Amino acid sequence: MSLPTRRTFLKRASLFIPAALAAQSVPNGAGASRPDFAPATPKELAVDLVIIGGGMGGIAAALAASRAGLRVILTEETDWIGGQLTSQAVPPDEHAQIETFGGTKSYQAFRRGVRDYYARHFPLTDVARANPLLNPGNGSVSKLCHEPRVALAVLTEMLAPHVASGRLQIFPHHTAVSAATTGDRVDAVLVRSAESGRECVLRAPLFIDATETGELLPLTRTEYVTGSESQRVTGEPHAVPEARPQNMQAFTCCFAMDYVAGEDHTIDRPRDYALWRDHVPPLTPAWSGKLLSHYYSAPRGLKPFAMGFDAAKSTGLFKYRRIVDRTNFVPGTYVGDTTLVNWPQNDYMLGNLFEVPAPEAARHLAAGKQLSLSLLYWLQTEAPRADGGTGWKGLRLRPDIVGTEDGLAKYPYIRESRRIQAEFTITELHVGLDARRKTPATPDAEVTAEAFPDSVGIGSYAIDLHPSSGGDNYIDFLTRPFQIPLGALLPRRMENLLPACKNIGTTHLTNGCYRLHPVEWNIGESVGALAVFCRAKKTSPRSIRATPALLAEFQSALTAQGIPLAWPKK
Repeated sequence: MSLPTRRTFLKRASLFIPAALAAQSVPNGAGASRPDFAPATPKELAVDLVIIGGGMGGIAAALAASRAGLRVILTEETDWIGGQLTSQAVPPDEHAQIETFGGTKSYQAFRRGVRDYYARHFPLTDVARANPLLNPGNGSVSKLCHEPRVALAVLTEMLAPHVASGRLQIFPHHTAVSAATTGDRVDAVLVRSAESGRECVLRAPLFIDATETGELLPLTRTEYVTGSESQRVTGEPHAVPEARPQNMQAFTCCFAMDYVAGEDHTIDRPRDYALWRDHVPPLTPAWSGKLLSHYYSAPRGLKPFAMGFDAAKSTGLFKYRRIVDRTNFVPGTYVGDTTLVNWPQNDYMLGNLFEVPAPEAARHLAAGKQLSLSLLYWLQTEAPRADGGTGWKGLRLRPDIVGTEDGLAKYPYIRESRRIQAEFTITELHVGLDARRKTPATPDAEVTAEAFPDSVGIGSYAIDLHPSSGGDNYIDFLTRPFQIPLGALLPRRMENLLPACKNIGTTHLTNGCYRLHPVEWNIGESVGALAVFCRAKKTSPRSIRATPALLAEFQSALTAQGIPLAWPKK
């Protein structure tokens, strides 16, 4: 098929997305005033694979495809690849077995790379240097709490050979603004640079949506769902009676702070501080009280709970996502410990960043930033201390760690995305501990998740839903170690568009256990490998799942490159 003219491309694109949504660049560009299209005729590039979104899934997909020789273009909305690990600044949330099993070979290489980077570039103590399981921050949430810029460096190193060879091109500060399709296929995606406004038409036999919010789905008219489905549709015990498409998990504007004893680093009083200081989240069941408090609703059981907070002793919430433990480093390297603030107290629950008009998304993003700054100011000035005093003036915002002027992460931590209507949808009935019990008396150890014959990877995490924009408090319950079915990665209709992030065929509930760092990486890597296999076999992703011999061959290829497909039987 000949390349369409710019006029034809724009005519096609205009059919697929309302102008208000097309102009929306969520979240950092939300509400920005830009022309629908730059005046210059866009250049066109054709490669083997186009990946829109440079988060963990996008990186893993690019790595898998590039190392197999495919020509790949990867776009990223910010200037930092890595998504949750970097631009969102969230240390990895992982299952307890991750040090020995439960991640792909390349994900484990990333984890080793983080430790190796610290060993090569940081003045570690002798004890820390001798520790093969070094946890740089010794945070309680992860076995590998580290600074986002270290993750950025390691990911850049992993991709460097493919960038140098020209197989992989990375376009930072680029977002997709429209798409052209023919029938059930994507022909091209138009991307725009936030720096120059220049546009480029990207063409490939296969496209991957690795954006944080599933941005390619509305652009390509791919069928998708958002929010919470009804119990009538999913059959899940924890599902709601009626579907609520706007009911999505809170997002969080994360930030890093350290503590410098004896100094005053109090920020200016945030504009909306009075609002947030007295805010009580409107949730059901009820929240524990004011949001800015040491107390919050315990995720499991919802009783008021306080982890505690002591900046001087680096305990409680300060230790929770601590990314620098200065005792791991030669004295004088750091003046204080550093923590990453992604806590219940700065979860923004009052609205969403997508599936709403751009001005509304911009308001919610600005309000989410005000909440995070208000939390910091409250900690500095009013937070009660165990000694009877109030505030920790030595808490210091660290914009250098997150790479921004305002000190907040480049991109909000988004827990929930648009999700494809997939060939197969994973529900609580497939992975939930209680839902999988044969009898009420069945021991936990004997309960397993559904075995998927089309598995392309594994993961393990509780179903962990943060409070939602629809007024739900935490929904948190146990699952069993699970598999990633290929059917959940295939849209029901579109033939050459694949998800590689939180946009796979899960429900509102099961998104809560498939959204974590190693699972997203595994999804992306398997999708990248699928692109390679499709090209080699000259077939479609759907055909691979539908053809037992091809599926078995593809699964063997995944296993050969270090992607486990099942958990060991006990």
